[in-house]
Amino acid sequence: MKREIIDASQLELEEKVVSIKRVTKVVKGGRNFRFSALVVVGDKNGHVGAGLGKAAEIPEAIRKGKEDAMKKLVKVPMDDNSSIPHDLIGKFGSASVLLKKSPDGTGVIAGGPARSVLELAGVRNIRTKSLGSNNKQNVVLATLEGLAQLKTPEEVARLRGKSVEEILG
Repeated sequence: MKREIIDASQLELEEKVVSIKRVTKVVKGGRNFRFSALVVVGDKNGHVGAGLGKAAEIPEAIRKGKEDAMKKLVKVPMDDNSSIPHDLIGKFGSASVLLKKSPDGTGVIAGGPARSVLELAGVRNIRTKSLGSNNKQNVVLATLEGLAQLKTPEEVARLRGKSVEEILG
């Protein structure tokens, strides 16, 4: 998977908390409670990332999750109608997310965790289907994995040594 380093300081990032879980560690003196927050950040213009934060308080967990997500930003190539360039399946763990290119006017047809990633990436026309696991964290990461695998027609043409017209038909 290609991940280019993106400077998050120059982007106007929005954040969305996908899930907050209370996690427990049983120790000799009793139970330790902490909160785990899954946060997605994006600029609605082709950059999106997800991160996990864990802390004793919810706001601190969200802040840590946001910082983690800013370190893991990916660039999402889009076509002229704010959809993805081609269909593909993103996989992470046992979760798979099918991402299908759609014509203008379709909207974002996606389940909860995948929807938040796609909306913050700025994709406006797409159909998705979550396959396999329904674990929110794995679905978010599978969606991101799929978006990171996307290639523009120009990239494919360069890799194959052909012109864009030959690739598109």
